[in-house]
Amino acid sequence: MAQEAAGRPPEETLSLWKREQARLKALLVDRDTEAWQRDPAFAGLHRVGGVDVSFVKGDSVRACASLVVLSFPELEASWPSERCPSWWIWCDGYRRRSQASCPRQVLLVDGNGVLHHRGFGVACHLGVLTELPCVGVAKKLLQVDGLENNALHKEKIRLLQAGGDTFPLTGGSGTVLGMALKSHSRSTKPLYISVGHRISLEVAVRLAQRCCRFRIPEPVRQADIRSREHIRRTLGHLGPSAPGQERAAPAPQGPLSLRSTEMAWPWKPHMTATSHAPGP
Repeated sequence: MAQEAAGRPPEETLSLWKREQARLKALLVDRDTEAWQRDPAFAGLHRVGGVDVSFVKGDSVRACASLVVLSFPELEASWPSERCPSWWIWCDGYRRRSQASCPRQVLLVDGNGVLHHRGFGVACHLGVLTELPCVGVAKKLLQVDGLENNALHKEKIRLLQAGGDTFPLTGGSGTVLGMALKSHSRSTKPLYISVGHRISLEVAVRLAQRCCRFRIPEPVRQADIRSREHIRRTLGHLGPSAPGQERAAPAPQGPLSLRSTEMAWPWKPHMTATSHAPGP
């Protein structure tokens, strides 16, 4: 308990973060804002970003945040590394005026959007900061507003038969907070999709499905692989295999650019941020 208390930020810091979260929440847009979102085939969508944070086991200070940009619909990493600046810096200051440097048009985030205790998860936070459409893609159900991973929920999962099947995540308040998605025909566990920013839930679900070669959407899966590899290489931590990282589908080979920086981030004191893309 003493160790947990030592790693917990002071109450005044937590209060500051909560106030900032509430301020940003007022800027959230939960509807489609882009032309490509209104096209059934997502015509006009060319670049999809995947964001993942990997934590170091037993380390309450350091973590690795990773961004991978893939082409759509090919889902191939093809953007030159020298034209993709650190995404932390871009989120913090450049925003959309740097869009031409690395034109990711939407972000899929390993985490939740409005499916959150305060209705503003990491996918919402990144979406508002970057002013980009953002989708929350969670591997586990966050039990908020009466949502429970109980027998009824597991029965609904069992009834998902084919890839693309869904059921709504309706909270006790009557609000639909997200959607459970069977992303692949061979998956036994669903994904939990929620709105992050500038996208509707229906489009968020369709896009997540279109980006899946396996259970996890490919942009998020590749970001997860790279963040874990960065931790293994730089910190010497092997850790468990990445969730959804099938042995038959290793990360793409070829040159890879890793750009790192230490910075403050609301839920962890220090993180290593990396942006990834193959060389030219």
